[in-house]
Amino acid sequence: MTEKTASRLKILWVLPPVLVGIVILLVMKSGKLPPQPSQAGEVAIPVQIMTLEAVDFTPIAQGYGSVQPAEVWKAVAQVSGRIIATHPRLKNGEIITRGEMLYQIDPVDYELSLAQAQTQLAELDTQQANTRASIEIEQKNLALAQKEYRRLSKLLKKGNVSQSSVDSAERSLLQSRAQLQNLQNSLSLIPLQKKQQQAKIVQAQRDLANTRINAPLNMKVSGLAIEQDQFVSKGQLLFSGDAIDEVEITAQVSPSSLKNLFQNRQDLPQDISLLANSLASITGFKPTVKLDMGNDQIASWQARFKRFSDTVDSQTRTLGVVVAVDKPLQQVIPGQRPPLSKGMFVEVSIAGKPQPGRIVVPRYAIRDSHAYVMDNQQRLQIRPLIKAFDQRQQSVIAQGLKVGDKLVLTDLIPAVEGMLLKPVDAGE
Repeated sequence: MTEKTASRLKILWVLPPVLVGIVILLVMKSGKLPPQPSQAGEVAIPVQIMTLEAVDFTPIAQGYGSVQPAEVWKAVAQVSGRIIATHPRLKNGEIITRGEMLYQIDPVDYELSLAQAQTQLAELDTQQANTRASIEIEQKNLALAQKEYRRLSKLLKKGNVSQSSVDSAERSLLQSRAQLQNLQNSLSLIPLQKKQQQAKIVQAQRDLANTRINAPLNMKVSGLAIEQDQFVSKGQLLFSGDAIDEVEITAQVSPSSLKNLFQNRQDLPQDISLLANSLASITGFKPTVKLDMGNDQIASWQARFKRFSDTVDSQTRTLGVVVAVDKPLQQVIPGQRPPLSKGMFVEVSIAGKPQPGRIVVPRYAIRDSHAYVMDNQQRLQIRPLIKAFDQRQQSVIAQGLKVGDKLVLTDLIPAVEGMLLKPVDAGE
């Protein structure tokens, strides 16, 4: 086969595929639709809408603080001596009820002091009686001495006695008068001595009573520093007793959140004494103590407002609000609510009186002090507003929104005044 014949055969092999491709291209082009004119129009942006209503809103102020006993009693030795007896449960952390004996100091020395004081008082009574009897006798002696002196003075004028006899009678008269004066002075001092001795008896009785100390309240023992047979000195701190019937929490609360509880309050008295005494009832303070126990478990206790602290924290600029929980041990629920123990760090939520007719919106729906509102033509309005205050994830509106407004919750980027909106459900 020549080269010319081979070249012709190659052309015949390539030509059929090219012809087939041309045919397919013509078929596809014939079945394509011509371009259709587009429909010009405005596109509505889907948004979530919240229709505003007036609600009764309860303002809440939050703070944190540590649990402390409402009362701490210090056991200070009022007399010296050896500890001869203690309560069987006088140990740190033990609970002792009111009236139970805590400890006793050896009373022997104080019983002796009391007996001596009582004996000395009895001696004064005897001395007083004897002095009165001596005064009666001395008064009779004085009367006789006066009578003798007058008799001898008359005889001296007649020359029947010597001058020395009259002088001797006068001397006896003066001695009798001096003796009577001394007895009367002694008698006048005895009542003062008796009062002094009675004071010693009272002191001795108090010292004797202070050798035995009973629990003045239901308490938990802490800081124990004595043992039986130990000698203690007067004024020595022996231990402390934390009251268990009431605990206090001084919660540090921001003044800005506290003022929200006074919003719309027009009935505050001008008299500061009345305000202090009725502040809790006026503001409706309802504190709740909460403890985070982990695993999304929160233990809570109802508390009551007691007072404000006297200073503002210099670092956090917060104000201390003191609340109290009564009978915390009686509120224990095993596994759910532990006892409120000293040093626990807890949260305190203080609810005020409900404020009627409030407009409340989600905080995220406010953008740079403006709100997006859909009007009756489903067009966007961008309104400036003024907030009364924020609380958690909510904002209370003072001006700018009203009942019936359709608040746009969706974030629009960009947000153009007058743009067309389409309300949709949250699930769409």
